[in-house]
Amino acid sequence: MNRFTIPAAILLGSSAVSAVQAETLPTSIIVTASRSAETADETLAAVTVITRDDIERTQAQTVPELLGSAPGVMLVNSGGRGKASSLFLRGTNSDQVLVLIDGIKVGSATLGTTAFEQLAVDQIERIEIVRGPRSSLYGSEAIGGVIQIFTRRGGEGFSPRFSTGVGSNDSREVTLGASGGSDRGWYNLDLSDFSTQGFDAKTEGAFGHNPDDDGYNNRSWAVSGGYRFNDLAKGRFNWSRNEGINEYDGGSSFDDYETHQRLDTLGGVLELTPSDDWALSLTLGRSRDESTEYGDGAAQSHIDTERDIASVVSEHYLTDTVEFSWGVDYQQDEVDSSTDYAETSRDNIGVFGLYQHYFGAQDIAVSLRHDDNEQFGGKNTGSLAWGIQIDPDLRLFVSYGTAFKAPTFNDLYWPEDAFSVGNPDLLPEESESVEVGLSGEHADIRWSANLYQTEIENLISWEFDGKFTPKNVSDARIRGLELSAATRLAGWDLRSSLDLTDPKDLEDDSLLSRRPRKVLNLAADRDFGTWSLGGSLKAVGKRKDSSTHLAGYTTVDLRAGYRLGRDWSLKGRVDNLFDEQYQTVNNFNQPDREYWLSLHYTPGA
Repeated sequence: MNRFTIPAAILLGSSAVSAVQAETLPTSIIVTASRSAETADETLAAVTVITRDDIERTQAQTVPELLGSAPGVMLVNSGGRGKASSLFLRGTNSDQVLVLIDGIKVGSATLGTTAFEQLAVDQIERIEIVRGPRSSLYGSEAIGGVIQIFTRRGGEGFSPRFSTGVGSNDSREVTLGASGGSDRGWYNLDLSDFSTQGFDAKTEGAFGHNPDDDGYNNRSWAVSGGYRFNDLAKGRFNWSRNEGINEYDGGSSFDDYETHQRLDTLGGVLELTPSDDWALSLTLGRSRDESTEYGDGAAQSHIDTERDIASVVSEHYLTDTVEFSWGVDYQQDEVDSSTDYAETSRDNIGVFGLYQHYFGAQDIAVSLRHDDNEQFGGKNTGSLAWGIQIDPDLRLFVSYGTAFKAPTFNDLYWPEDAFSVGNPDLLPEESESVEVGLSGEHADIRWSANLYQTEIENLISWEFDGKFTPKNVSDARIRGLELSAATRLAGWDLRSSLDLTDPKDLEDDSLLSRRPRKVLNLAADRDFGTWSLGGSLKAVGKRKDSSTHLAGYTTVDLRAGYRLGRDWSLKGRVDNLFDEQYQTVNNFNQPDREYWLSLHYTPGA
């Protein structure tokens, strides 16, 4: 029997949990979908919000773990915590997702991806995941959607926090934090240190396999603050650093390989409200992705990409039912590397406008953007969305949008060597997407269903033509259905989501690599006062990885908590309870059954 069949039947046949879910409460305030504050029920997009309460309840230890529980998201990992992880949002490539930290665009300019595995969970206040194209507001990369991570903020008074934990594979972690402020200003500080001996990441017989444990260490810092100068102006800043040391099996040249990676984000925002019908914000920031490869302790290669951004967004409330916003974005990417790239910098200027009109039970949103890129010239994108509140408990929206992804520095300027060479004549990848979304609340069940199709042209693929060279050779079509539901039954909070995806490479009608056609998530949690209990189930269908097919798998995780007093709590979890043996990347192992026990100090929690 297919491993996916039984849990899917549980979801679809249960009288307690419907097959579809709304991931956010109607009163949730989000800012990523339209680059301005709006409630979740006003948004003409599929949005999931992961809050600090969600993080504490699920005892999530990594950002990939958090993201992997959301509808439309699939993560693959090369051998455990700290190892390279790729995110597929609605079946799009991992470099076709825009990632922001407190409004600052992050990621590697050479790889085009974000190292989610390096980010510390204790720094995070919430995560907003917007599924569907957003290039008409944000520019390049936002084909599959946008993920924005918001770091913690302080409030009035002083609130320290502390945790320490130990677990399988000689894993240990310590986190320290403090936040506070007054009625005008706030601050927040975070520090964490994690280490694990890990396990043998590669399978026996795989290329470069070294039969030893592949460990990982991470140390992270974050500082942020904000101040309200008067009724017209307020500002905030944030700085974070995540440093990771990852051991891996890289080949036969050295016995021990390591990657030392550092991710920095620095940003500041000034918000002005000159009048009741006008709001203006200025954002300045810098993100940095630095990586050094070591063999037997000696540095072998180094690459450092730096991204500077500046944005101005102006919001105008023309009437009670009409809003118009416009903005200008500037971005400059620079590369400093032991590899001699033909070009080491490029810039991009984007100008966008968004018109929103609310009339009765209906609303529309129209957005247009023009990007002027130093490498490939101009690119236009746009979107159109319409929604209607059919009744107080039922909402429908329909949307269409175009998007693009600029080639990376590796694609364009990789210097010619014995095996490969970049291609400076590459065109941007382009997409068109349509979506129909329906959501509501009936019989105390919040639910949603989203049907979508994305067509992508000019996909960049490294083809062998004497040497490996990137070319615009492929087209893809991704069709999908996202179903989700949430309810409370007998004191238990129940959540579920089911993703059905058809990710096709149109060149040969094959499935896109590493994308499963079925993903199911189930979760249940209950707070008994002194005690709390919970569990999660993930079922992933079979998928191909290049010329290999990986089997489907099902994992079950359990968690529990106990209040030792007003401010102290003890938490424990068991991951992969039934010791499922599976792979998400061919030739890379995933963790066996693992345990984690932690002590937490949180005054007033």
